Amino acid sequence: MADGWEWDETLFAGTAAHYRRGRLPYAPGLAEALARVLRPDGRGRLVDMGCGPGILALDLAPLFAEVVGVDPDADMLAEAGREAAARRTGARVRWVRARAEELPPDLGTFDVATFGQSFHWMDRARVAAATRDLLGPGGTLVHVSDLRTGTPAAGALPYPEVPGAAIRDLVTRYLGPVRRAGRGVLPEGTPGGEAAVLARAGFTGPRRLVVPGGQLLRRTPDDVVAEVFSMSFSAPHLFGPRRAAFEADLRRLLREASATGLFSARGPGTEVFFWGTDPDGGHPHACDRRPWTAPADAGAPPGGA
Repeated sequence: MADGWEWDETLFAGTAAHYRRGRLPYAPGLAEALARVLRPDGRGRLVDMGCGPGILALDLAPLFAEVVGVDPDADMLAEAGREAAARRTGARVRWVRARAEELPPDLGTFDVATFGQSFHWMDRARVAAATRDLLGPGGTLVHVSDLRTGTPAAGALPYPEVPGAAIRDLVTRYLGPVRRAGRGVLPEGTPGGEAAVLARAGFTGPRRLVVPGGQLLRRTPDDVVAEVFSMSFSAPHLFGPRRAAFEADLRRLLREASATGLFSARGPGTEVFFWGTDPDGGHPHACDRRPWTAPADAGAPPGGA
């Protein structure tokens, strides 16, 4: 975690109800691309650290005999449980309310540990060491994040783009220029350099995978409002008694930005790093440093695009 900042339970308070609707999806075909690298046999175990509302855990659940999602936010786990029930995957998925730094001792051993845009919120050295202990021989740590530096897809958009800069200015007007994070602030943003942390913890690799994005998404004002309220730096509780005023201003901004009330967005690509546990670097999947890009047709785009 960042120097001078400490995690507290309000980091994502109030965001769970907005998360699944508001966040842009991972790249189409991510689960299929991961399966090509991990080659699960359907009998293994996966732990998803900082699972939130279960987006990654539930997409990967069909590949494993058991998936354990770990998150400290009770509302996130409640959302995950509802989605698991809707997908009828509850028998193979369970949810554990805990911080990754304070795991219960009876979780057992896992074949794969995933971090979906969550590792930067943790005491990374401590969590990396704990995860190394959780993984059995030949186990793999999978670090998943959005790839926002790729070449934008060509072609005209049917609707205006979401006015991201104007939205950020509005958030700044209400919350100030320094990024908020729970009860604290992150003047320099969240930390990077996870590769060095994982290498020091004894992981080998990594192998990099890029799953292309660029799919066209249609966004409504409700989607955009949900996206804003799903973010740690603009979580609903941060606005206090001014939340209703902020939302009214946000919706007014969106009305002025699109005559139809609709927006277009391109889904981001997804970047994945696979880290192995074999000290001799012999793990065939996690320790190949050559980049690999999943085919553009690796999977069908999610509904609602």
